[in-house]
Amino acid sequence: MLEHAGNQELAIPTNAAMTTDTAPGGHSRVLRVARVAKESPDAVSIVFEVDTADAAMFEYKPGQFLTLRIPSDQTGSVSRCYSISSSPFVDDELKVTVKRTPAGYGSNWLCDNIAAGMEIQVLPPGGVFVPKSLDGDLLLCGGGSGITPLISILKSALSQGSGRIVLLYANRDESSVIFREELIALARRSPDRLAVLHWLETVQGLPSREQLQVLLSPYAAFEAFTCGPAPFMAVVNEALTALRVPRDRMHTEVFRSLSGDPFTDVPVPVPDTADDVRTVAVKVQLMGKTHDLVWPVTVPLTDLLLDRGIDAPYSCREGECGTCTAQVVRGKVRMLRDEVLDPIDVTDGYILTCQSVPESDDIEIVF
Repeated sequence: MLEHAGNQELAIPTNAAMTTDTAPGGHSRVLRVARVAKESPDAVSIVFEVDTADAAMFEYKPGQFLTLRIPSDQTGSVSRCYSISSSPFVDDELKVTVKRTPAGYGSNWLCDNIAAGMEIQVLPPGGVFVPKSLDGDLLLCGGGSGITPLISILKSALSQGSGRIVLLYANRDESSVIFREELIALARRSPDRLAVLHWLETVQGLPSREQLQVLLSPYAAFEAFTCGPAPFMAVVNEALTALRVPRDRMHTEVFRSLSGDPFTDVPVPVPDTADDVRTVAVKVQLMGKTHDLVWPVTVPLTDLLLDRGIDAPYSCREGECGTCTAQVVRGKVRMLRDEVLDPIDVTDGYILTCQSVPESDDIEIVF
């Protein structure tokens, strides 16, 4: 995949010792690589072993990603996120798939060096590129390694849902097709529910809006999920918009590189309530527990929770992955940055807690 804030890359030099330091609240774990499978000349799948004690921590939804920590000679380490290509309903093992990108340090290192027995520090699953229901009809549009979260959604919907699934999968050429044999097998097992449409640049050229509008018109009533290079996603969204697909049925996974290190236990600058900083009352419901807190108006909610010893969910703390999403059920907050939430979600009160500061008193937030 493209390297993004919700799907980046990370690796370990063969002679490097993996640190076992964790993020705040023991938020990460060091996972052993069980095996590595070559999916195409430029892509590998990495299967992780997860201890029974950590099974709940690594439960995931189809379409989510893992953030990996990869040591680097230049920077000490880099953080990259990769989509989970296994299905929580079909597969017993946790797997991510990585495609080499020309300037991607993590993807190149992983494709060249990762091997069974190595250990990598990993954050829990994150991301909001997840169907609200697996029962409806789904249109999945993938370009290159954009297939990675889509195959997790596809396998999950075939297993748990009842609707039709159409996969449009664009690649440079036939050798670039990731999961080729698996897709053939899935289509053969479910010919009445799954249709796979391949688009090869060497045969058909780059797809245009007009071509995709014709190709996708029979599926305009489906819920659409798009992942891949930015130009591909743009032309797909243009075609779907021309087909009058409502915005709330168009979902895209946008990839950016993290600028910070989500594994580092960075001091959280939360002012003491005795300081001359205005505060408001907030009630936070998280993991079945209710926390009544005093919230300084200059402090993002995730920072406040971590400072108070509450193991709040997060991956990037930059407003780009959606892992920290929660809902405001009372009061009002303001987001400093938002790169992932759909407008309809924002209207429904959903926020990124790592970017949210209070705008009213007496706030209640539910994770």
